[in-house]
Amino acid sequence: MFALAVLFVILNIFSRYSDVSAMLNPSIRLFLSAALSLFLPAMSYLFSEAKSTSAASKQLEDLSVRARIILMWMLLVELLRKKVEAILLTGAGGGTQGYSAMVQRATGVVWLGSLVFFNLRSAGKKALYGMLWVFVAAKFVQRSVAIEVGKRSFAYGKNPQLVAAYMPPMLELQQEQQPERNHRRGSELLRHCNYAVMGEEELIDKNKAGPKGYKLDKHKLELELEEETAAAAGDSSAVVTVGRVWRLADSDQLLSSEPRLKRLCLSFALFKLLRRRLEGYPISGAEAADCHRLIFHGLLEEPAGTGYGAGEHAFQVFTDEVQFLCENYNSVVPVVFASPFFFAHNYVLFPVVVLALCLLVLVLSGNGDVAYAVRSLRCDNFFTSGNVVATARYVLGSVLKSTTFLFCAIDLSTTVLLILAAAYEEVSEYVVFLFSNWFMVSLLCYHTSGHEWRAEAGVLRRVIPSVLLLKNTLTHPALAIKQFSLLWFLGRLPLPLPLPSTAVPGEAKTLIMERLARVGSHGAALTNGTAALYKDEHRACVRSDELAWACGGGVAEVMLTWHVATAMLEARCARRQQHAPPEPGRTAAMALSGYCAYLVALHPELLPDDKDGTEVLFNEMKKELTKEMGRCGYYGGGEAARCAKLMEIAGRSTSAAAAAAMTVLEKGARLGKVLIEKYKEGAREAVWRLLGDLWTEVVVYAAPTAGELHVKSHKEALAQGAELITVLWAITTHTGIARPEEEEEQHPPAPGTV
Repeated sequence: MFALAVLFVILNIFSRYSDVSAMLNPSIRLFLSAALSLFLPAMSYLFSEAKSTSAASKQLEDLSVRARIILMWMLLVELLRKKVEAILLTGAGGGTQGYSAMVQRATGVVWLGSLVFFNLRSAGKKALYGMLWVFVAAKFVQRSVAIEVGKRSFAYGKNPQLVAAYMPPMLELQQEQQPERNHRRGSELLRHCNYAVMGEEELIDKNKAGPKGYKLDKHKLELELEEETAAAAGDSSAVVTVGRVWRLADSDQLLSSEPRLKRLCLSFALFKLLRRRLEGYPISGAEAADCHRLIFHGLLEEPAGTGYGAGEHAFQVFTDEVQFLCENYNSVVPVVFASPFFFAHNYVLFPVVVLALCLLVLVLSGNGDVAYAVRSLRCDNFFTSGNVVATARYVLGSVLKSTTFLFCAIDLSTTVLLILAAAYEEVSEYVVFLFSNWFMVSLLCYHTSGHEWRAEAGVLRRVIPSVLLLKNTLTHPALAIKQFSLLWFLGRLPLPLPLPSTAVPGEAKTLIMERLARVGSHGAALTNGTAALYKDEHRACVRSDELAWACGGGVAEVMLTWHVATAMLEARCARRQQHAPPEPGRTAAMALSGYCAYLVALHPELLPDDKDGTEVLFNEMKKELTKEMGRCGYYGGGEAARCAKLMEIAGRSTSAAAAAAMTVLEKGARLGKVLIEKYKEGAREAVWRLLGDLWTEVVVYAAPTAGELHVKSHKEALAQGAELITVLWAITTHTGIARPEEEEEQHPPAPGTV
């Protein structure tokens, strides 16, 4: 119990400093779920034993101290149980499995109530434990009702069906009303974007669903999308679209001073589209073409604003979108329902109702004598007697004198820690809710939906800047990527060691967005790296086809080959560049190289290659490294010794016949030697610029969907938090970017041949 209490305290305190504050690591959640599933039966047995002991010792007037402590622990842990339960509105949270879990939880709450009201006789004890049980039961009812209502709501649980019905007629009407849309660029294109942010549920008849789902009222949709009607109504229509937010930003000081606010609304609209794809509703070609135009001719060409480089603001839009997805499927805090309406009902009115119920329990415990009940509450319970601090000091000071005091100190510490964890969890839920992106989008939609909300004396005009200021102080919006190296990092050990992480460099974001923009506008099809080698700006560094052999094979093989070469180059050049600024492309190349190695090693399911094939390739490379370097050199050798060994491996295979049968490690070593030689010849900036473009090409090539199993893997990976590869997958899914159809296998030219 003491260990469990400490774990809850640590999770409550330190999880709030993570990037995904509304979520919990799935491994920790699995462990706690397994532990808590056994907790109630085990503690019920111990409670029964303690009760029997007190009865045998003729203490019939009430439960013993031991039994009351166990009952207190059971109530507090039941209150903390919600920390490991995700707010599931669809998928695994629905159907029989969801209801069985709810019934099981309800049975536990009822059982605890029976233990409280049928075993405690003292008015003060019954009042204290009864009020605590009322709070536990009320929180369970509150959470269950919110989830059930959310599942049936078209704004939450049924939103994918609604968005699937909204998009086709919206695109059709948009094309009719805006025939010149294809010629618009930048902010002008975004001002006329009709992607729904909120309120689209008002456009359908919720009681009529046809064989193809729900149908929108076309007349209502026409009125919503007609700009003259919206302007005449003072922009007070039900549906808040991306275009309305952008048009308001031209005249509203709040939105114009914080450009990220309007981009957050775009992220939320894109989140709804991508969630619909994950729920099994395909994206049409017309929608992909429209979204491609919106992103690469609208968002990417819009002025970035202060603090952003080219493409970084667009990249942040999709990072926020994937964050919405993560919290939609894996949040343990009800941020999905974040809105002023939900806040008023669940965080203002709900405490009032719970307080009234607690007062009722207090009155009933004293049989209507309120004064007696209050006096008993203070005198019959240790924690309300006012002697807690003095008793704790005495017990802790006597721990070394007797085992009785030792166990008493453990019991006291466990109870205090559980109380602190429960209190902290309740407060932190308020904080996470108020500073979530969901609540910010809801406030912005209220701000946009009606003219009265935007009055100078309006509440939102003062609330939104305050929330935004605190939000920027408390949260860390930067997307972090894990770094792994098969050669230099101890992660090659068969232990789940924590990996270092780094924020995605701004240079990498810019290169990625520029490469994606070239796919449609210039017809530059995605490749597994060869397109970067053939760019005109790299011809001075690399001859035509000189390194193309290193891009042969699957995505995982290319990643491992270039990862070894990049690591070799970094190891040889790090000593010479300790105080010099990094060359263009170097920061992006190193970050993407470590991240791609991490994907191959730990998340092969997120790559387009077959998962089993990638795992076999990775394990074979590890075995080859162990064989070549020996166990001592592989696990504990120095950096210089490992690099020298790889250079030795590179010198073995020089003939064309040997090159055709090279392993991945030999390819990487051979490639690393070539890059090091070119670096020494004076082409330092050219080599790193080439690597920056190549790693951008490789990671973008790996992003598009490779099948429904690939989509499912991305959805399951959301439990771990936002991944860079998932952000890129979201971009390519929205815009219809795909890899070219695979041709028959071709043998790449041997190294050193033209």
